[in-house]
Amino acid sequence: MNDAGTHTRRVFSGVQPSGNLHLGNYLGAVKRFVEMQEEDFDTLYCMVDLHAITVWQDPEELTNATRELAAAFMACGLDPKKSILFNQSQVPTHAELGWIFNCVGRVGWLNRMTQFKDKAGKNAEKMSVGLYSYPTLMAADILVYHATHVPVGEDQKQHLELTRDIAMKFNNDFKCPGFFPETEPIIEGAATRVMSLRDGSKKMSKSDPSDLSRINLIDSAEDIAKKIRKAKTDPEPLPESADGLAERPEAKNLVGIYSALSGQSVDAVLGEWGGKQFGEFKPALADLSVEMVAPIAVEMNRLLADPAEIDRILGDGANRAAEIAEPILAETYKHVGLLRSR
Repeated sequence: MNDAGTHTRRVFSGVQPSGNLHLGNYLGAVKRFVEMQEEDFDTLYCMVDLHAITVWQDPEELTNATRELAAAFMACGLDPKKSILFNQSQVPTHAELGWIFNCVGRVGWLNRMTQFKDKAGKNAEKMSVGLYSYPTLMAADILVYHATHVPVGEDQKQHLELTRDIAMKFNNDFKCPGFFPETEPIIEGAATRVMSLRDGSKKMSKSDPSDLSRINLIDSAEDIAKKIRKAKTDPEPLPESADGLAERPEAKNLVGIYSALSGQSVDAVLGEWGGKQFGEFKPALADLSVEMVAPIAVEMNRLLADPAEIDRILGDGANRAAEIAEPILAETYKHVGLLRSR
C-alpha cells in the first residue's frame, strides 16, 4: 500500500485445479488473464488447491491436476516472468488470513451464499466446514495481496461482494480506514459466456457426462473439429443480425464462439454468415477453433512432459507471492493485536 487508502493496481484470480479446463474457461477467464498481464496491473494467478479440497480429492489426481492447470495457463499465454503463477497451498498466508476473516465475517453472511446451497442441496449437514466457509478463504486469497481488481463470472459475484463486506468491517472494527481495499470486479463479457455444444441453455461444464458437450483445452485438432461438426444446431439459416439469435440458444452459442475466437463482433460475424446454413458455417467454425485452440494442447503436452520444471515455476511464483503477502499479513496481525515475532 502507498498512502492510506491507495493501493497498487493489482489483479488476483484463482482457479480450482480439478482437471479438464475447457473452451468456456479459456474464453470466459484465461484469455482475459493473458490480456491483463499486458495492461497496467500487477497480476497474480493462483491454482487454488486449498479450495479444491473442500470436497474429496484423490491426492495423486490433485497433484496432477495442479500441474495440468499450470501448464494450461502457460500454454494459453500467461508468462511466469510477467505474471506470478503459483499454487495456493505453497503460500501459508492465505490460510492464516482466512482464519482471521472467519472471525470477522458473520454466520448470517455465509448463510446467504447461494453457491453453497446449490452445491450442498439437501446434504448440507454432510458437507465439509471448508465448503461452507469457502468465501472467507476466497476473501483472504484476494485481500492478502491488497488486490484491487478481480475478474469474476456471474457465479462468483456474490463472493466478491462478501469480500468487500469483510474488508470494510475489518477496516472499521480495527480503525484502519483504507487498509484493505474494496476490490472491484472485472465482469466477463457476454460474448465469452460459452454454453454446452449439446444444449445451448446450459453452460459448458467439465461435469457434463457427455464429452461432446465441451472442447477441452487438451483435445487434439481431430477431436475439436469432430465436436464442432456434431454440435447441436437448429434447421434455420443464420440470422442477419444479433436480434435473430434471441430465441435460438445453439445458434447464439456457436456464433458467440466464432466471435470470441476471431475477435469480431457478433454483428460482424452475422454480416458475413447471415442467411447461410450451418452446413457452411460449422466447417468454418471448426477450422477457426482448430487454428486457435489446438496449439494450446500441443504446448500443454510439451510442458507436462517436464513436471519438475512446472514445480520449479510454481515454487518461484509462490516465493514472489509471499514477498507481497507477508508484509500485509504482518500489518494485519498488528491491527488485530496478535503477537508475531517473525
